[in-house]
Amino acid sequence: MMPVLLFQGPCKRENSLRALVTWLTMSAKSAISKEIFAPLDERMLGAVQVKRRTKKKIPFLATGGQGEYLTYICLSVTNKKPTQASITKVKQFEGSTSFVRRSQWMLEQLRQVNGIDPNRDSAEFDLLFENAFDQWVASTASEKCTFFQILHHTCQRYLTDRKPEFINCQSKIMGGNSILHSAADSVTSAVQKASQALNERGERLGRAEEKTEDMKNSAQQFAETAHKLAMKHKC
Repeated sequence: MMPVLLFQGPCKRENSLRALVTWLTMSAKSAISKEIFAPLDERMLGAVQVKRRTKKKIPFLATGGQGEYLTYICLSVTNKKPTQASITKVKQFEGSTSFVRRSQWMLEQLRQVNGIDPNRDSAEFDLLFENAFDQWVASTASEKCTFFQILHHTCQRYLTDRKPEFINCQSKIMGGNSILHSAADSVTSAVQKASQALNERGERLGRAEEKTEDMKNSAQQFAETAHKLAMKHKC
């Protein structure tokens, strides 16, 4: 449900505006996923709304003269194996409710991700590809941080050879992968402990089986000796 702006004080009105912006951004990303990626059997992993830090001189015909627009940098993967990851620039022109796919790069073409400032929250970032270089500023620093975490994890997961360089990034951005590794280590440790416990249990069961077999043999020998003694006295 869309947040409603009522007659409120300055602080509450500002919070309401932030909530409205967040709602609109999430709604746009959901629509992009359904309109742009789902029809191609792709899954959108994340997106960030951006605008250029430095304006490019673009001929009038290049944009079709459609006026102002919103830009989103999207990260997606194919559902079919082998999985292919890509980064796509999507635009929504003023007065339109639909989205348009523009430039697209395979994740392998990404060479460098620049977070600009590792010491503070910053919405600015650069993306360097084999044949392109763009300087962006995200709608918020937190949105950029979330996108970077998803991008870093996706690179680690789907790129086996040459991975892009992440520079000037805050530790919390790279930490998303560390958390995943920590969780994986915890699972591995749990499996090892369970395996060790099963081995120990197996050893205990093995020793118990050996003792049972020894007791069985002893009982059998005792029964045979008792039988021989009984036959001897009977005679």
